[in-house]
Amino acid sequence: MKELKYIIGFALVLILYSCGEEFLTQKDLYDKSDETYYRTENDINEALAGAYSVLPSFGGSINPTVMANLLSDDCFGGGGSGDLRFHDLDLFTNQSEDNYYDFWKEYYKGILRANMLIKRIDQAKYKNPEDKKQAKGEAYFLRAYYYFTLAKFFGSVPLITTPGPANNPKADPDILYAQIASDLKTAIDTMPTIPYNQWEAEMLGHANKWVAQAIMARVFLFYTGYYEKTELPTAEGAKITKQQVIQWLDDCIANSGYDLVPDFRNIWPYSYSGLREQYPYSKNNNLNWIGEGKENKETMFAVKYSVYGGWNLPTKISYCNQVCLYMGLRIQTDLIPWSLGWGGGPVNPQLKESFETNDIRMKASIIDVTDPEEGNVSTNYVWGSNQCMHETGLWNKKYTSLQMKLSNGTIGGIFLDMIPSTPNNGQLWNLQDEILLRFSDVLLMAAELGSTKAQEYLDRVRARVGLPSVPATLENIKNERRHELAFEGIRYFDLLRWHDAEAAFAKIKDIPVKNSGVDEKYNGVFRPETGGFLPIPETEIRLSAGVLKQNKGWE
Repeated sequence: MKELKYIIGFALVLILYSCGEEFLTQKDLYDKSDETYYRTENDINEALAGAYSVLPSFGGSINPTVMANLLSDDCFGGGGSGDLRFHDLDLFTNQSEDNYYDFWKEYYKGILRANMLIKRIDQAKYKNPEDKKQAKGEAYFLRAYYYFTLAKFFGSVPLITTPGPANNPKADPDILYAQIASDLKTAIDTMPTIPYNQWEAEMLGHANKWVAQAIMARVFLFYTGYYEKTELPTAEGAKITKQQVIQWLDDCIANSGYDLVPDFRNIWPYSYSGLREQYPYSKNNNLNWIGEGKENKETMFAVKYSVYGGWNLPTKISYCNQVCLYMGLRIQTDLIPWSLGWGGGPVNPQLKESFETNDIRMKASIIDVTDPEEGNVSTNYVWGSNQCMHETGLWNKKYTSLQMKLSNGTIGGIFLDMIPSTPNNGQLWNLQDEILLRFSDVLLMAAELGSTKAQEYLDRVRARVGLPSVPATLENIKNERRHELAFEGIRYFDLLRWHDAEAAFAKIKDIPVKNSGVDEKYNGVFRPETGGFLPIPETEIRLSAGVLKQNKGWE
């Protein structure tokens, strides 16, 4: 019997009895195993919380969204001269043999927790059978999601579907993706068909049937695109066709209850009404943040952050949003509404130039430090501050640390204005959702796959930002995805599956940047011999005693 050391918050639910003879004769309350646990609905909820908790990895530069942004052509490395992982991701180098070891370990921890849930959930007793089906579907979904994330970054990884120890080689991609597809189909078939508006608010952050349908489409598009296939295999030997995926997406769009937020800019917390008078761009456009509750119908799946971020157990740094901190402006002074960050991912000027005239998403997604509408950054920004690298003067606006003048006259993170218990610390006060799936992505995937409503779906995304209809061609959809989903960790994998990466990086030539304040030229790097994938951590290879082989191009 394996001790369940990995259950998040386990100690918080144990009941301590008063001292005395009765206490001394009690069975050890910490004596829980995989055979005695997973018996009740509460046990399953705790175990699911543990499985979800690894979604952001450890935060920082090994957060999957940060990693994907730095790999893409839309962001440069940035950070300081000593931020080696930023530069390794940006330049396809590997200055540390275990650059991604914590990310690898954390996601396999999530897989272990999902495997244990799948193995034991049938023994749990539930009052409502539908709740049990939902929990079971979530476990299958999470296992698929973690494997798919690892596969996108590393190409292929060992496949482990039982909770016991294993020393497996990398799975053949066909076998790995077959398991991912089977798990997602099980999730789709198992989870109840409940529209979004009928979900309890406490389910925000959980996957549901509609999320599983959309992630199935992502898997299908990546697998069939990158590996040049026409169908997605399953572990049972069946095939998932393009038409099946289209049907799932059409169902999601028609029946899920999710929809587009009327104003694209109100998805992001820089549009918070309490900040409006201090931020010219928000004031001039009368923005009003939709928030992260049920009123936000566009966010389908997200990492929900909290006030419990910290450096000492039982908290950890990834309980707060590290994407905002690591991709925030690397500055030395307070520039309301922008707070201090690590400076990762300065924006490629070619992205800004690629937007259509009058596309509001350009200013809604990118901070230009020369623009007076962006606040006093236009007059007080210091180039080369803190030895910042690859500065272009353009920064990611969707995920950037935000601050404001509070009612008590001090300056602090905007969430201090909303939630007084927010830590008053610039490294911990970023609480915004890290959005992993938006409804607009579902519309664009359905259009790309060739739904009979492809034109309608593309038009909906463009009309929301005031743009006219364009034909639903693959090239137009590619452009739309780049502009709609910028900095959301999607662009790089789109380039890989379209086989456009090499050409995209070849366009990044002699871009003016400042390295520690010095004018230099930046050139994009992509190493096709790697297939676009990262190196497997060397520690994992050594621990496998040679069973696990390094990815090509990184030997």
